[in-house]
Amino acid sequence: MPHRPPTPTKSYGAILNAQDEKRHYIGINYTGSQHELHGCVNDAKNMRNFLIHYWGYKPEDIVLLTDDAALPRARPTRANVLDAMRWLVRDAREHDSLFFHYSGHGSQVKDRDGDEIDGYDEVILPVDFARAGYISDDLMHQIMIHPLPKNCRLTALFDSCHSGSALDLPYLYSTNGRVKGSQVTDAFYWKRATPADVISLSGCKDSQTSADTYSEAGGAVGAMSHAFMMSLKQNPKQTYQELLRSVRYVFIFVFLLVGFYSRRNKICRKILQDKYDQKPQLSTSHHIDTTLQFIL
Repeated sequence: MPHRPPTPTKSYGAILNAQDEKRHYIGINYTGSQHELHGCVNDAKNMRNFLIHYWGYKPEDIVLLTDDAALPRARPTRANVLDAMRWLVRDAREHDSLFFHYSGHGSQVKDRDGDEIDGYDEVILPVDFARAGYISDDLMHQIMIHPLPKNCRLTALFDSCHSGSALDLPYLYSTNGRVKGSQVTDAFYWKRATPADVISLSGCKDSQTSADTYSEAGGAVGAMSHAFMMSLKQNPKQTYQELLRSVRYVFIFVFLLVGFYSRRNKICRKILQDKYDQKPQLSTSHHIDTTLQFIL
């Protein structure tokens, strides 16, 4: 990574006396379409239940959008997703704690403003993307990251293809806790940095795809969402670098589990290995001490 002025390590530790705690979950199976998935709605509902039962969050502080919802306002259309993103950060204050979770299709489009090192913007696809269009990383950064004040925490989890830099955060970390680079160009490096405590955990690199899989109980789930919950259930008190490592270890377990239940030959196991060859990524809005305890 090119030399840049040093950035002081900010908090990313425990938030005392959190004033507001909002959660936004999106799960899209694209049911009945040629792009149909199977585990994304389960992911959103499982994550909602996980944070309520394991982390003590209140149902009234949560917005859940899934494409099996009966109410039109609860479906993950482009308009509803953007409205919910704005709700998540509206009136955000110092010491607020926010959480965003997306499970669905991700893709890439040609970068238009020169902020991407690889030349492509990452996008997520709402249920009506064929008509209404995608939601780009630039737009998500503008809506959810740019307005946040100092010491406001936003944790984002992306279980989708090409999601490594889904929020265009400038600091990318390896499992040893060190900055390994950036996916933002030098011209946009400081434009994408922020004094708010923003962390993004994603299911794969920008160049990789993210897989549907099955839980131990046999239900369809997204690999990243399942690994995140499984890791924190086993050990709620982990540092940031420990969480990144443990999530990657859970991926290996999931691969072995699916491979065991498939009971196929070596060719099938090779296909499974290729399918689950995705590496979860950790990126942040400013430099952090990754030995601090991860907290939502």
